[in-house]
This record gives sequence, structure tokens and C-alpha cells, in this order.
Amino acid sequence: MKKKSLLSLFVFLAVTALFIVSCGQKEEEKVEKKEAVVEAKVYKLGLSLAITGPTSDAGDPYSKGVEDYFNYVNDMKLLGKDKIECEIRDDQYKTDVTKRNFEDFLSQGIIFYLNYSTGSTMALKKDFDEAKMPTIPASFHAGNLEGSSYIFLPIASYSAQAIGLAEYIVKNHKGDTPKVAMYIHPSAFGRGPVSDVEKAVAAGLKMEIVEVVEHGKDLDNTAMLQRLESKGVQYIISQTIQSPVATMLKDASRLGLIAKTFGEEGKITFLGCHYTGGNDLVSLAGPAAENFYWTTSYIVTSEPGVGTDAQLALAKKYGRDEKAANSHNYANGVMVAQVAAECILRAKAKGVEVTKESLYEELLAMNGINAFYPVTTVGPVTYSKTDKQGVDTLQLYAVKNGEFKSVGKPFIPEYTGKIK
Repeated sequence: MKKKSLLSLFVFLAVTALFIVSCGQKEEEKVEKKEAVVEAKVYKLGLSLAITGPTSDAGDPYSKGVEDYFNYVNDMKLLGKDKIECEIRDDQYKTDVTKRNFEDFLSQGIIFYLNYSTGSTMALKKDFDEAKMPTIPASFHAGNLEGSSYIFLPIASYSAQAIGLAEYIVKNHKGDTPKVAMYIHPSAFGRGPVSDVEKAVAAGLKMEIVEVVEHGKDLDNTAMLQRLESKGVQYIISQTIQSPVATMLKDASRLGLIAKTFGEEGKITFLGCHYTGGNDLVSLAGPAAENFYWTTSYIVTSEPGVGTDAQLALAKKYGRDEKAANSHNYANGVMVAQVAAECILRAKAKGVEVTKESLYEELLAMNGINAFYPVTTVGPVTYSKTDKQGVDTLQLYAVKNGEFKSVGKPFIPEYTGKIK
């Protein structure tokens, strides 16, 4: 693919777009009066995440997405002669390692930081504020935003996702009040949305939460599934990662418990938030993934379109294998890199110095006519002083014939506003 055609793909939301760069054309290089070329600048960023260890099935493709998009920005000279330098470090999902990485990044003069886990984001919340460092984590925990000025979620929170799934259950269930269980990761990441779903029920969402199960490392969910079945559970909402969900689905399939249609009587319909699903889940669970319902704000490559073309083209350009190329967590990493690069582009277009302070202001101004429209998500990225959740819009998907396909149109959960 020629350089000219690649660049044009990024600048506009055209059918062949590789990735949109919504505000700004490539700047002309500034020349001093004596016609000496202005020295190129290097903008330093940092990313600490779990490339190995717990949740690395999400962290590894996420890191690749970040790396590839920043490489694209540099290779295509989208910042002129300036470059982005983002050091990516593996913290193995250990908060103490994340903290050391962040402190080291600060000593190197970073102007934007990308974090990962819920636990480390919560633990370092005050550090981000003290350093006045604009931070986008991979964690979508709503609690990240409480008492923080510098954390920005990339997409709708886990709470919004779980509530959106609960609303879908209530609207599409036939019969009496639906009975629901929640299957969650044994961490702050997993527990995060539980109380908000309970608040939605208390606020009028007509659904019964029968049990909340924190999964362990068990390879057999037979007893749990039989217990939930005996309690009349018809739906299970999962807030964890793909591997335990795949194990649960295979066990449920073996027991003959998976609903073949949504809400099938006497069976269980399985649903999950962002990190539970995607093409990787289908690979792990095989036929047992059929009819799994899942929500996220990201596009998936099993749906044809501009976003799919863009994601696959980027992955191909940088030699990624098919698994990474088709991962929604690759798109997840690309998107946070897009937002960071867009802030730099906007600051440069205004002629202001690119610093952590100016990038923070660009994030706060990313709304209204200044909303950012990447092709990686199903809705625009918007932030303000009172709203630091990026993409409010969600899309429901379901596995049909071995692929995730969209169900209905993108939506914003109703009860997220009612429980604030």
C-alpha cells in the first residue's frame, strides 16, 4: 500500500479509512527567520500492563495495539518531524510493579500515561493527581473516576455494560421477573459493577439477583451451575476475563444447560461485559460459545465495515498474527493510542506547547463539535470536566454460527443515569 493512500485513510472517515485523524491536517514544518529547520520533538508516553501473568490474554493484544498505532503515527509522519515515544512495560498484573514503572516514567518526563488494571488504577489514583498526569487505563471501573481529576475511561464503564445487559434481559424476558446470577472475577475489577447493578434493581429495574459468584481457578463449574439451575437462575452476567467464561460455557454445554434462544425456558442464557467476550472467546470455547451475549463499545472484526478494514490493515502492516489482528483488545489498545495522539495533534494545531497540561486541556475539550470519532468504536469519544467516561455508547453482540454479530443498534443504558 502506497504511503499517500495510507495517509488518506487516516485523515477522513472514508470507506477505505485506516484510522481517522479527526482534527488536523499534517502541520507544515516551522522554519525560523534564518531558514533553520525547527528541531524535531519527541513526546514521551508510558504504558504499564500485564503482558504476562493474570489477564494477559487481554493485556498482550492491547499492548500490540498501542505499539502499532504509535508506530503508524511516526512512520506516516502524522506529527510532521515530531515523534511519539511510548515505552511499554510488563507489570504482570502486580500493583507494586506498576507503581515503580509509573515513577520511572515520571522521571523520564512523560506527558501522557496509559495504565491497565483496576487495582493499580485505584491504588495510584492520588499519584496521578499529584503528578497532574492525564491517564487512560484499560480498566473501565466506574470507581476509577471517583475523587480523581486526571483519570479518563476510554469507553463505557463495567457498571454501564452490566446494567445494559440487565436492561436487555428485562426488556426481552418472557414471563415473571427474570432470575439472574453474576459470575465475577475475584478482584476489584470483577466486583466493581455489582453494587451498581444492585442499585439499578433498587431503582426499578425489574430483575432478581439470585447470587453473585466469585470464581476461583477451578476447572469444573458443574456444582456451581447445578446449584444456580436449582435456584431457578435463567441468566448469568459475567464480569471477568475470557478463559474462566470459556470453561464455564463448556461445562454448561456438557450439562445441556445453554439456551439455544434468548431466555429459553429451563435453560441458562449467558451474557458478559467487555473482557469476557470477543473473537478470542469463540476460539477458547468453541461451539459452547454459541448464543453468548456480550457488550462493548468496540467494533469487532467479524462485522464487515470501515473499522474492521482499518484494524486488519494496521495489524497486517506491522506483522501481527491472525489472533492479535482479530482481537477486540487489539482495537482497545489502538483506541487509547488514538486518543493520546489526537490530543497531541490538536495541541500542535493550536500552536501551543505539547505538555501534560495542554494534553489534559485537550481531553477536557473533546466534546460537542470537538468530539473525536475513531473507527475503532461504535460511538464518539467525548470528555468534559464533569464527564470523564469516553464512549458512552454500547453495542450488544451475540455469537451466531461461530461469530459475534451485532444485535440491534448501539445504545446507552437507561439506568446508568438513574443511579448517579
